[in-house]
Amino acid sequence: MPDEILTLPEVAILLKVAEKTVYTMAQKAQLPAFKVRGQWRFKRVDLDRWIEQQKAAPRKEGGS
Repeated sequence: MPDEILTLPEVAILLKVAEKTVYTMAQKAQLPAFKVRGQWRFKRVDLDRWIEQQKAAPRKEGGS
């Protein structure tokens, strides 16, 4: 089966964030994405890999 391609609204639902958040992250290359005729698209396997990297990344502590 070919890789599943997701739309921006589908990714927002998957990540449980606003569509604007996904759009901004895609624009800033903070999410793996590509454009098809000006519309953002996302490969599910790339997102799954990105999620695992986020889980493994050291957390930045806030505060003084």
